[in-house]
Amino acid sequence: MTHAIPMTARRVRALLREPAWIGITLTTPVIWLLLFGSLFERAVDIPGFGSSDYTDFFTPGVVVMTAFFSAGWGGMSMIQDIDRGVVDRFLATPVKRSALIVGSVGQAALTIAVQSLIIVGLALIVGAGFANGALGVIGMIAIGMLLGVTVGALSNGLALVVRKEETLIGAINVLLFPLTFISTAFMPRELIPGWMQTAADFNPVNWAVEAARISVSGDDWDQLAVYTGALLLLALVCIGFATRAFRAYQRSL
Repeated sequence: MTHAIPMTARRVRALLREPAWIGITLTTPVIWLLLFGSLFERAVDIPGFGSSDYTDFFTPGVVVMTAFFSAGWGGMSMIQDIDRGVVDRFLATPVKRSALIVGSVGQAALTIAVQSLIIVGLALIVGAGFANGALGVIGMIAIGMLLGVTVGALSNGLALVVRKEETLIGAINVLLFPLTFISTAFMPRELIPGWMQTAADFNPVNWAVEAARISVSGDDWDQLAVYTGALLLLALVCIGFATRAFRAYQRSL
């Protein structure tokens, strides 16, 4: 933690110097909530939808989508640091190697927390309700941050392997859009095609969506524990991958 906190602060300071990034980061989830919320608001009239308010249903999905997309691009900063020689300079200092990964992932988690609070605030303004109260909202945000840590570690690991922005962009796009839409973020499981239901069962994004939804408005705590446990296990795997990728990068110098 001694080195991880300064590395995280470094990432945050760099992003705060980019006004365009701040604007895009904070407005994108707002646009998603308002745009898709309006587009699908009549979906609750479909028999079997299971919710009377689409904003209530969709808000956890927006939190998870925001976390997924924000963290997915985390590896771009790693490639930029590699290209500028920043990573190599840090390797010549006593900074712990793991802190370089933790700094990037930590910045993603903090960003997701801020974005999620904005989403929750806007959802409340437009009339959403969270049956499980503040604790449920905190749980939803924590789940989004957990997914962010997982995806951020994966993105940084891929960046250390491919080391080219174009290749990373292609790889991340292949993951982001299919995994987002093969989930229950927009529609309940019962209303999506059978093959998508099966695919969603193995989709970490769907685990996060379902866990976030249970946290704010459900009561199936056993299922919540299963989804959260699966996400924690996947996070450990992705962190392990990023760590091994960093060691491979060091050996290649």
